[in-house]
Amino acid sequence: MMASPLLPLLVFLLLLQSSSSVQAQQRINLGSSLTPEGPSSSWLSPSGDFAFGFRQIDGNSSFFLLAVWFDKIGDKTVAWYAKTSNDSEAGPVQVASGSRLQLSGNGVLSLQDPTGAQVWSPKVAGAAYARMLDTGNFVLAAADGSTMWGTFDSPADTILPTQVLTPGMTLRSRIIPTDYSGGRFLVNITTDGILYCLVALPSSNHDGCSWYMKGETKRLVFDATGTVYADFDNGTQANVTYGMIDSLASSYYRATLDSDGVFRQYSYLKISSEWSSASGWTVLDFQPRDICKIMVSVGSGVCGFNSYCRFDGTISQTTCSCPPHYSFLDSNRKYKGCKPDFQTHSCDMDEESAMNEFDLISTDYADWPLADYEQYSPISESECRRLCLIDCFCAITVFHQNSSTCWKKKLPLSNGKMNNDVQRNLLLKVPKNTSSSKPSVTASSKWKNDKRSWILGSSLFLGISILINLLLIFALFLNPVHFTNTTKKYPSVEPSSNLGLPIKVFTYEELEMATDGFQMVLGSGASGIVYMGQLQDEHQTCVAVKKIDKLERETEKEFTIEVQAIGQTNHKNLVRLLGFCTEGKERLLVYEFMANGSLDRFLFGGIRLQWNLRAQLALGVARGLLYLHEECSTQIIHCDIKPQNILLDENFSAKISDFGLAKMLRTKQSHTNTGIRGTRGYVAPEWFKSAGITAKVDVYSFGVILLELICCRRNVESDVAEEDKKILTYWATDSYRCGRVDLMVEGDDEAAMDLKNVERFVEVALWCLQEDPAIRPTMRKVTQMLDGAAAIPTPPDQSSFVGSFLQHLT
Repeated sequence: MMASPLLPLLVFLLLLQSSSSVQAQQRINLGSSLTPEGPSSSWLSPSGDFAFGFRQIDGNSSFFLLAVWFDKIGDKTVAWYAKTSNDSEAGPVQVASGSRLQLSGNGVLSLQDPTGAQVWSPKVAGAAYARMLDTGNFVLAAADGSTMWGTFDSPADTILPTQVLTPGMTLRSRIIPTDYSGGRFLVNITTDGILYCLVALPSSNHDGCSWYMKGETKRLVFDATGTVYADFDNGTQANVTYGMIDSLASSYYRATLDSDGVFRQYSYLKISSEWSSASGWTVLDFQPRDICKIMVSVGSGVCGFNSYCRFDGTISQTTCSCPPHYSFLDSNRKYKGCKPDFQTHSCDMDEESAMNEFDLISTDYADWPLADYEQYSPISESECRRLCLIDCFCAITVFHQNSSTCWKKKLPLSNGKMNNDVQRNLLLKVPKNTSSSKPSVTASSKWKNDKRSWILGSSLFLGISILINLLLIFALFLNPVHFTNTTKKYPSVEPSSNLGLPIKVFTYEELEMATDGFQMVLGSGASGIVYMGQLQDEHQTCVAVKKIDKLERETEKEFTIEVQAIGQTNHKNLVRLLGFCTEGKERLLVYEFMANGSLDRFLFGGIRLQWNLRAQLALGVARGLLYLHEECSTQIIHCDIKPQNILLDENFSAKISDFGLAKMLRTKQSHTNTGIRGTRGYVAPEWFKSAGITAKVDVYSFGVILLELICCRRNVESDVAEEDKKILTYWATDSYRCGRVDLMVEGDDEAAMDLKNVERFVEVALWCLQEDPAIRPTMRKVTQMLDGAAAIPTPPDQSSFVGSFLQHLT
């Protein structure tokens, strides 16, 4: 077939269009913008090798990173992503659909969320244009072409060829490869050398730092030949990694501080103008040579507590494993460590029972160098074994044959490692009967050493039982009618299928066994004590068991009805009820276990949660309250919203607890008059008046908590030197009216960079704290204002609620 005479012309036009497109990408003019979805979501480098713009966090997520990535490979490997601040502890900036990146007419690059609030900016003004360079550096340039700011200036976890790090810059690993939150390892470039640190989560405290290289450091360089080296002030250099680069034209390169703490240098071969799906990143070099040998004096080590680390240097792979009869707390986040799959040695068990219940098994080449608490020398191996078996604290014993030395170690075990260098005989305590995960502590094991007390107790019990029976018969004979009328009856427990509950009915014996006799107290409140337990199901589910001891008579009668209402609630921001128990006078509720405890320990302790996380917690609590007030079948007013009743799961999601014991209203009722409930400092003013109690009491309490989340302090702090700061609601109102919201987040760099949103949250809190319940917004409106879906009018200026707040505290 003859070629068309128009074909050369069409080819020329296509080439011309392509050339114009590439040329347009070389210079990004003022007024340009990007959005997460649509054709304008990124800016390419001239070759198209790198892209800068919005990168979806994962295939199903509705959130995006502002990032630089390798654009010609299948997985679009991220080389840089924006963080909430330049601080090493800052988290990634995550935005939703509807956000916008704008290079304004005055040369300012700004990322705005769907509400128009600025969430990130390099804080450089006056740029003439921007460029995405083929080196992987996105820059803001002055009119003369000089770089005013670039992504190379604020690295995340990766550096690229030609990139230079100077003192004050850091590399922070991700928490896991698919989660861009700040991880557990940090490389810090200082003027005195390069520091390698293990970071404790979620506190971000450094469990341990060691000098990787020590000296007066000038910079850390990834040069074009493939060497990553430290350049010192005295003119000397020291290599960190050395991966020879043949040609930047044939391969791409990066060096990344990976989530397992290993700094790896990679290459990726270009097959053609496009990346081949069969290709992949190849490790050229890495440091440290064995990450498992990194040891810190405190903390969990590389792989978490009760686990051990193995490193294969031939393929540069780190593996975390659990010892026999242990399993990971979270198989997707193995750094959280391992837990025993059996009931550990109870200190109530006598020596003979312990010898019968447990055994010691050899674990070759494994070692936990810390956690020693007792040492014996000289000693035989058999005696070393016996001393561990009868000791309820001993989880592992180590015997060294040459020195006849015995070490005992207790849980949790830290800094575990496994390699051929370990030549000691390590013995792990496990149950003998592997088919049963819960060795029982029998009555004989508790009382065998004191038979006289047991006989005396039995005789006394028998005598009392006979006396009580005689008294009951005598009372029934004298007045059977009166006896029948005054005896309190407890509702019988029907099978869960008859109640229509999606929850389980537990026996008291089951819960007693799960909690090991109600030994470990998680907390206590007005309604009872909460114990930690572990169910004997196939998943060994951890639970929190609330033993209720202060129910009103009417509530006691309606306990099963209330439990039914609780069981029908289902929301991600409510603690889930798993089951209950009603036997005799016993009333127990079984909830899912919250791994990170209550919010108050993070707000008022030495740990400060990141601002972005605190904002998400506020939204979570608001959504949970909205569900209780408006979206569940029976309206529930909590009446005791406070940080102690907001629990955090392993992912730090907020979940409201204790709502099952609140005063519940039928949907046709609008208010109730009842006795004062709640906790001092969080109680709404109407509790102290004759006004009816509505869902707005929870709105008021939420307002107090919202201010506490903003400021990371209690609502009342009497030991504060400044008088006007003692009461948080008063100080917040004063700061807002004076236009000094920044004072409320002083010392919190992440929040200080997000003052627009901080002010928005303060305004919502002040609306919630209005003395008149009718003026307070509903939780639906509160959620919309926090989300940015609704405008926030200026809160009314009322000074009266401060006086009322003072009255509530007295």
